[in-house]
Amino acid sequence: MKAKLGIAPIAWWNDDLEELSDDVSLEECLRQASEAGFTGMETGRRFPMDMNELGPILKRYGISVCGGWFSGLLLDGDMEAEKDRIRAQMDFFIAARAPCIVYGETARSVQGVRSAPLATKPRLSEDDIRTYGRRMTTFAEWCADEGMPLAYHHHMAAPIETEAELDLLMKHSGKALHLLFDTGHMYFAGGNLLRVIDKHHARISHVHTKDVRKAVIDHLDRSKESFLDAVVKGAFTVPGDGSIDFLPIFERLSSYNYEGWFVVEAEQDPTLNPPLEMARKGHAALMQMMAQAEYSVAS
Repeated sequence: MKAKLGIAPIAWWNDDLEELSDDVSLEECLRQASEAGFTGMETGRRFPMDMNELGPILKRYGISVCGGWFSGLLLDGDMEAEKDRIRAQMDFFIAARAPCIVYGETARSVQGVRSAPLATKPRLSEDDIRTYGRRMTTFAEWCADEGMPLAYHHHMAAPIETEAELDLLMKHSGKALHLLFDTGHMYFAGGNLLRVIDKHHARISHVHTKDVRKAVIDHLDRSKESFLDAVVKGAFTVPGDGSIDFLPIFERLSSYNYEGWFVVEAEQDPTLNPPLEMARKGHAALMQMMAQAEYSVAS
């Protein structure tokens, strides 16, 4: 099976907590990612949304755009308005030959609200998710027809967080809505990672290899502490530095013939966790486990 290894710039600049950001330029971020061995990077706030400007910089470091977040509002928003909102990013990603746009539902989400405890996340009924799933399918079909597929990101403190919520979304949506499987968010939400793969492997088109520090997660008071509090406390890290055993995950994905991007996404304090050092550690761990799972990693 063939794999590509990417990384997210959130290790260098956190878009939700700007105080957890390293004072480096876009070029230095790309240089460090390339030095660590990665060939792809998801987009972030310091990326110009123009391939005429960005293309030569990416080429200089042997990096390609391997995805990027879109803050969707389709749960409550107007379909045509969402098409207008995503248009510029879609055109940019098509020009960049990115594999997908990462769709994150931010309507009603408390993931970016430091004062909102994890326990206050939005709760949807199955009827709500049925309606939402149909809308997401229509939107995903339109995006694919325009030339850029979506990968839906289940996320802590968002409307679709838990394994059960994800099951319902997959049940009530069509195959055009692909799934971004995020190991760290599903672990944090209490889901069974291998079971999620077994149930939804046919929809998985993108993988975030986010590791977690179980001791941090286990000691959170979810009635008082927020998702961003968890980030500050160090809930997330790179593969090989946390609590998740990734080898069975890679073996299970390989057994279902998953090929594509595996992206390290680990938001941390760069002062305590220097991004280049962590990127190297994550890349080394992935390369070792990928070989054991019989993946061939593109260089």
